[in-house]
Amino acid sequence: MTYLLDTNIVTAILKNNEIISQKLEEVRSQREKMFMSCITYYEMKRGLLAVNATRKISDFLVVCQEAKVLLLDGLEIIERASEIYADLKRKGRQIQDADILIAATAIAQGLILVSDDSDMLRVQGLTV
Repeated sequence: MTYLLDTNIVTAILKNNEIISQKLEEVRSQREKMFMSCITYYEMKRGLLAVNATRKISDFLVVCQEAKVLLLDGLEIIERASEIYADLKRKGRQIQDADILIAATAIAQGLILVSDDSDMLRVQGLTV
């Protein structure tokens, strides 16, 4: 299996969350691949820079070595994001644009999204 780490999971990794750390070890031992969206990278980096968290930035860059950063490098992700937005808007169940782009990345790349955000459960076709 291959996984896309949501921003809240990367945050938990940096906070040394015991449950997340155990799951991470399982993924490593099974040699499964992990990725993160460039949106997650942006959300993490901007937050860490804003509070001048130099040590956490270093820790974050280590996570980035293990979880390859996926760029919004084609229209497929944007097309999926547009469809997700329209579907959720019609249903009156909108979520943040960053979450939509992360979900669209997971769908377009055929990845399982690892998230602790219940809003992601609203996205049709997303495996969480």
